[in-house]
Amino acid sequence: MKKYLLVFLLFIAVTTVFAQKGSLRGTVETKGEPVPFAKVVLKETSFGALSDSLGNFEIKSIPYGTYTLKITATGYEILEQQLEVGANSQPLKLEVVDNELLLNEVVVTGTMRETVISKSPVKIEVLTQNFFKANPVNNVIEALQTVNGVQEQVNCGVCGTNDIHINGMEGPYTLVLIDGMPIVSGLSSVYGFNGIPTSMIDRVEIVKGPSSTLYGTEAVGGVVNIITKSAYKAPLIDFESRYSTHRELMTSLAISPQIGKQVYTSLSGDFYYNNYRMDFNEDGFTDIPLNKRISLFNKWQFDNKKGQKMFSLAGRYYNEDRFGGVMNWTHEFAGSDSVYGENIQTERIEVIGSVIFPTKRRNLRLDFSANNHRQNSYYGDVSYNAFQQIYFSNLIWEKKLGRRHYLISGLTSRYQIYRDNTPSNTDENTLVPGLFVQDEFDLTDQFTILAGGRLDYHTKHGVIFSPRLNLKKAFGSYTNLRFNYGTGFRQVHLFTEDHAFVSGARDVVILNELNPERSHNVTLNLNHTYNFLGYGNFDVDVFYTYFQNKIIPDYDYDPNLIVYDNLDGYGTTRGVSFAINHKFKIPLRIKTGVTLMDVFEMTEDSLGNPVKEQQFFAPKFSGTFGVSYEIRKIGLSINYNGRVMGPQRLPEFSDEWARPTTSPWFSIQNVQLTQKFKKSNLEVYTGIKNLLNYTQPSPLVDPANPYGDNFDTSYAYGPLQVRRFFFGIRWNLQRKKKEVKAGDELKTIPLGGE
Repeated sequence: MKKYLLVFLLFIAVTTVFAQKGSLRGTVETKGEPVPFAKVVLKETSFGALSDSLGNFEIKSIPYGTYTLKITATGYEILEQQLEVGANSQPLKLEVVDNELLLNEVVVTGTMRETVISKSPVKIEVLTQNFFKANPVNNVIEALQTVNGVQEQVNCGVCGTNDIHINGMEGPYTLVLIDGMPIVSGLSSVYGFNGIPTSMIDRVEIVKGPSSTLYGTEAVGGVVNIITKSAYKAPLIDFESRYSTHRELMTSLAISPQIGKQVYTSLSGDFYYNNYRMDFNEDGFTDIPLNKRISLFNKWQFDNKKGQKMFSLAGRYYNEDRFGGVMNWTHEFAGSDSVYGENIQTERIEVIGSVIFPTKRRNLRLDFSANNHRQNSYYGDVSYNAFQQIYFSNLIWEKKLGRRHYLISGLTSRYQIYRDNTPSNTDENTLVPGLFVQDEFDLTDQFTILAGGRLDYHTKHGVIFSPRLNLKKAFGSYTNLRFNYGTGFRQVHLFTEDHAFVSGARDVVILNELNPERSHNVTLNLNHTYNFLGYGNFDVDVFYTYFQNKIIPDYDYDPNLIVYDNLDGYGTTRGVSFAINHKFKIPLRIKTGVTLMDVFEMTEDSLGNPVKEQQFFAPKFSGTFGVSYEIRKIGLSINYNGRVMGPQRLPEFSDEWARPTTSPWFSIQNVQLTQKFKKSNLEVYTGIKNLLNYTQPSPLVDPANPYGDNFDTSYAYGPLQVRRFFFGIRWNLQRKKKEVKAGDELKTIPLGGE
């Protein structure tokens, strides 16, 4: 009996020891900021959890023992570490590292639903906050010029209006979205795009090629979707200020408190001021325009009791006073014929919102936006005052059919009011309703088909059909091949997109009634991820776009005219681009890309022979590069980036004012040093813009006689601002993280769960 009793007691003791269970709790962070929705699992077990919006997690009822903890999060490298689960397990603070390849970054632009880059059938490029911090700029357009295949084009050498070209296609062919809404278009595309500060941006998603099926007209060359910072993810306080040796001052401040358990808000302001009159090219005019700009942004998010977003609303106010002209110009000369200046005053209000209806599957939502844009301006003695309002709504329904079909459809409505004081009768009130449907079908685990179509009704042009077809084939886990076909349709608003008729002495002539432009685009993309001297991936894109009814400004018809008409022949944009993004085993990252393209129009001469004309400002070669290196022990990072531009065809002028008709090779390069003080969340940075100090000669023709017949501002192909130094600081105060308690509701998942 004693032996049996001893064995029984020993069994009870052993069982008690092995039956003891503990828990793991902690926070997942990166660079002092929480990482929400990270997957935290114990390898080779069924224990796991997702971190909440503040990066906190807890896993309960874990038998005592030694385990390997694995953390995976979209956009970050996988983290593994061994740990002991016992009676006195302490809270963990786990640091994950950014994955610069961004293959697991969640995107929405290509398919209008959340998916990761590696699984999207549409090729999408993402610019994160790290991209903007590595090369601080004063507006979004300046930042985009260091993206492969994207080019900043200055359209006026006096007032500095600019836009972006994607794969050689002019600015009006690119649709700019803010949080998925087509906010920037028409009149606002001239100056409004400059007024979007990078301080309000969480990330930028770029789709090259037509996306008219989802977004309607103007999405011909590509889509730039600016995703604003989330109200609940942002730091409690975020501050940045920067000053340059050209006396440019930029200051931004954002405050993001939580109001109640389900209400978040973020209020930010951005101020830019430049009052330094430079004339390094000695043409008597300011090299870059003076600017006083303020942008205020407020965003709200309302969640339900389960922590799911139900409603969001954002508003932005933008005001800018811009001047470029003769050095001694003052506001009292606005509109005069004695001292030439171009003074543009812009005031803009935007509202963006989204409502997710409380259906069982949360698959019905309404997105809406409205904007009011006013421009009061003088170009010398010419007054141009314009007013535009755009109201947009998008009712979207999503449905997953079985395991392999994902259907999305929507009803859209776009109403525009436009007025100006020109004699061209461009005033209009237009309503464009639309309907679209798209099916994403996983034929197999490795092959995806996305097909869709859109119908828009235009009062002047009737029903417009825009189809799309996207194919994605995965070869294992590391290689993806994508094929994209789409059509584009663009109704031209000439005087809201090209202000050449008021800037310079050339008169604008429209030979015939302008018909809408149409395009067909085919793109083939190959992406491969590799492990060699670290890891990285490379992209190869082959693209071809065919235009019908293309509308281009003809500067050669007459030196004193800009002639617009639909092209009798056709236009073509074709090319290939290469990009490599590599991270070495040491903290060194390199990103580089090259685009080779041929952009031209085919017409016939008087004898019926084909004539090929290269498009203006479309280089056959362009390249970008970025190098970053971190000295982690002291918190110092070094960033070096830039672009190389090949020759471009340039406008021709009369013999007296003849200029080269082809631009030279040139390069713009920037360098920055950033010192991080981790304990105080403070960053101090300094650097040089335009390191090589390259600028083009004066972009003006006959600047000594700005009221004369030969004055022209369109000869701008390169940088106009000389080398300058800058210094800045960034500081943020993170939200107070709530402690994880035993009774807190956290999402718990089994190993391998979604």
